Amino acid sequence: MINRRTLMTTSLATLALAGCSTPTRDRGNDPGSMLLADGYEPDSLNPLLGYAHAGAAKFYDGLMSFDGNGSLLPALAAEPPQSTPDARSWTVKLRRGVTFHDGTPFDAEDVVATYRAAIDPAYASTVSSDYAMLADVTAVDAHTVRFDLNIPYAPWPARMVLGIVPKEKLAEPAPLTDSELNTAPVGTGPYRLVEWRQGERMVWEGNPDHWDGKPRIGRITVVFATDDNTRAQRVQAGEFDGTVLPPLLADRLGGNGYRTVHHRTADYRSITLPSEHPVTGDPAIRMALNHAANREGMLQALLGGHGKPAYTPMPPSMERFHEPTARFDFDRQRAERILDDAGWRPGSDGVRRRGGQRARFTLMYFADDSLRKQLARAFASDAAAVGVEVRIAGVDRTAAAERIGTDAIVLGSGNPLDPDLQMYSGLHSSVIGTGTYNNPARYRNARVDEALDGGRRALDPAERARFYKQAQKAFVADPGLVYLAFIDHSYVLRTGVWTGYEPVVEPHTHGTTWGPWWNVEDWKPAR
Repeated sequence: MINRRTLMTTSLATLALAGCSTPTRDRGNDPGSMLLADGYEPDSLNPLLGYAHAGAAKFYDGLMSFDGNGSLLPALAAEPPQSTPDARSWTVKLRRGVTFHDGTPFDAEDVVATYRAAIDPAYASTVSSDYAMLADVTAVDAHTVRFDLNIPYAPWPARMVLGIVPKEKLAEPAPLTDSELNTAPVGTGPYRLVEWRQGERMVWEGNPDHWDGKPRIGRITVVFATDDNTRAQRVQAGEFDGTVLPPLLADRLGGNGYRTVHHRTADYRSITLPSEHPVTGDPAIRMALNHAANREGMLQALLGGHGKPAYTPMPPSMERFHEPTARFDFDRQRAERILDDAGWRPGSDGVRRRGGQRARFTLMYFADDSLRKQLARAFASDAAAVGVEVRIAGVDRTAAAERIGTDAIVLGSGNPLDPDLQMYSGLHSSVIGTGTYNNPARYRNARVDEALDGGRRALDPAERARFYKQAQKAFVADPGLVYLAFIDHSYVLRTGVWTGYEPVVEPHTHGTTWGPWWNVEDWKPAR
């Protein structure tokens, strides 16, 4: 049987990451170890509490894994899943001879326990809404499972990247907030966690018994340093083998033994426009703001051009499903005409009014996110140019969750595994009220709903693409948000020490488990 590494290495780069002279490495130039820096530290390492929900979970394997460029490959599954004609039942043959990090054997009961915990309210899993279509999962035999769904759902394989945990860790149906998996993960993945000094660092060690072979990079240390400039300075001093950085800062660090890379993504930044607000709920305001937003200007000024303008949630990187005609021209005069025709007239201070209503609303952003703050400022400036007053407010995430139904917010999301994961939870009216960030603007559009539902039901890839393109066209005819940009993710990595780097289309989640190191378990020393 051809395993995952055999499939993936056929497309891996075979050249070393060539560069200038390599700075001295603190670990005695040992190519079997790596020191990375990350600006983000996870709160939990439990896949049922959202850890690595888009895959690339170094401590866990899912039934399926992402190939880095829009397709899924079997991981703990022995072969691609088989569907009934109506896409409501999926059968999966499991890989044999796999063991968890604690030595216990992997079998169908572990899959059943993991997925049942995802949907059982007793476990209070934070990913439960992602699996709302799952009615039950059954062990057909020790090496076969069957998933029965409550709706036809063609994208189900994309939901199979969920990390599988041992059934013993889920024996008690209780909230997972106190689960030992939160800090001591036990999976089947290519790396084991051997140390976690919270707030400081994490150490991974290669799993010698991994079903796809022991990683050649046997030890990876991840240092947590939240300040971008601090990480950049420490890379410049030769301390780290790589890190994630804002694009403009990353561009300044290439050379001298390092390489800067920018990865395409499905990661968008958008402005929600709450439908129940007297200003942002008005279709004319929504359409006008979409024409008033200077997306290209934001990309150049804030991201150094490292990204693409966004008009809908579907990125150009998901090219089979992307509809290039679904867009808004940057046209302030058109925006002003739309507002004039809808009765929004400029006041003496330049802010428009209709009746007694002032064209004004609050736009929140997470106070710890500098890019969202910059985007909020740029959007507010563009809105002011057509007579709409946007007051920006930096808030913490708890405060944002409490106000998200009434105030606009700069949000980020994106998952390239399937167009359903990219669009449905952000736009379909059925998910309103099912989670804080599920359709937070409470957008309702029957044509968008119908197209998204069609994309879920259709098994033929070409038919699915038609449905998602219809959804994008319907959205731009009646927008409920302002999508601004798909942002590239930027990294700096040491050159000349390892081979195996391969670009990847990334989800919203990124950092040292994604980036250049999404497939680090397949890397090799260059010499």
